[in-house]
Amino acid sequence: QPPRSCEDYWGEWKHCRGLRHAFHHYYAHGELPDCGRWREDYEACRAWERDRAAAAQVPGPLLACPALRRPGLLGHKPRSRGVWKLRKSPPPDWYLPLD
Repeated sequence: QPPRSCEDYWGEWKHCRGLRHAFHHYYAHGELPDCGRWREDYEACRAWERDRAAAAQVPGPLLACPALRRPGLLGHKPRSRGVWKLRKSPPPDWYLPLD
């Protein structure tokens, strides 16, 4: 059985192809999103439901792909650019008024 329902893959594909998502992705990353993988996952899910195709069985493309494309599912942390040094504690004069 696929890890998610086939309608979830279809919904992700439709969302990825939407104008709002495409615009945001282009603004954030400078390129249009690659939505083909969601369509492939949907087709593999339907093949699994239809005739239990060996190519769509878990562990396979349906199990690995969503985690690769949705890093938030794996506890994704944003990339650090090294601009700020993280502090362990506040500065000693944090309570004084600013100039």
